[in-house]
Amino acid sequence: QVQLVESGGGLVQAGDSLRLSCVSSGLSFSAYTMAWYRQAPGKEREVVAAIAQSGAVTTYTDSVKGRFTISKDNMKNTVALRMNSLKPEDTAVYYCAAKTNYYSDYVDYWGQGTQVTVSS
Repeated sequence: QVQLVESGGGLVQAGDSLRLSCVSSGLSFSAYTMAWYRQAPGKEREVVAAIAQSGAVTTYTDSVKGRFTISKDNMKNTVALRMNSLKPEDTAVYYCAAKTNYYSDYVDYWGQGTQVTVSS
């Protein structure tokens, strides 16, 4: 059974940093593209960052470029999202996701989500 378990969310002030982590089990981790999505209240879920199977290629949504960094450790089956200079508009539930195809919108597995709240 595949599991993706996120941790690291919390309540912070604008300008602070957080590091989200996602540990996978039951998955051939190195064969998957990993991504972080987020969903704010009343909004659709959006992809924040993605990292290819080897970790060599990454993509970020425009609103987080230069502030967020995604990383992947295939030995530890983990993917992390370092978030700096957080803004109130970053407030959302953040989800870890595993995809077989880097360029596809289809997600094979989802984590349960972790709440990030940024106060102004």
